[in-house]
Amino acid sequence: MAILFANARMIIISLIPNLIALMITAGLMGYFNIPLKASTALIFSITFGISVDNSIRFLAKYRQELLSSGFVPRSVSESILETGKSIIYTSVVLFAGFIIFAFSDFGGTVALGLLTSTTLIISMFTNLILLPALIMTFDKPRKTTNRLPIDDFDSSFYGEQDDEAIDINKIRIHDRMGSAE
Repeated sequence: MAILFANARMIIISLIPNLIALMITAGLMGYFNIPLKASTALIFSITFGISVDNSIRFLAKYRQELLSSGFVPRSVSESILETGKSIIYTSVVLFAGFIIFAFSDFGGTVALGLLTSTTLIISMFTNLILLPALIMTFDKPRKTTNRLPIDDFDSSFYGEQDDEAIDINKIRIHDRMGSAE
């Protein structure tokens, strides 16, 4: 994310939804008296990696949209529409894959399956709801001047003398059926 944005504020914004999902998981572990062991500590690294992947997917699309439009609300909206489906599909498939562990006879594997599945669903919601809200609140577009791309045009590169004459008699207009007029 640091390479993608090179902006400390955006890195912090993108980590908040992922850390909240992990804190909710830690709270659930405490509430249900699930001990912190090697098998349950593995939950945090797995889910953090997957949820950061969702954040990067969203933020990459957001950055692309922001560069094209320059308007934060529109960029966020387009990013949600574009990446929201893939984040949901990925999370649902991973949820289904990890929930299988809940049917094990080994207690550590059951805890791994339940907590990982729960954390993945929570991180899906935080990345689709909280991350866009944080971006809309705290991200400011870079200040641009009132210059247009045409202002950077070098007139010595191309001149009127380089134009070719167009013979209008050779132009044929085709209708939708493919016959020329």
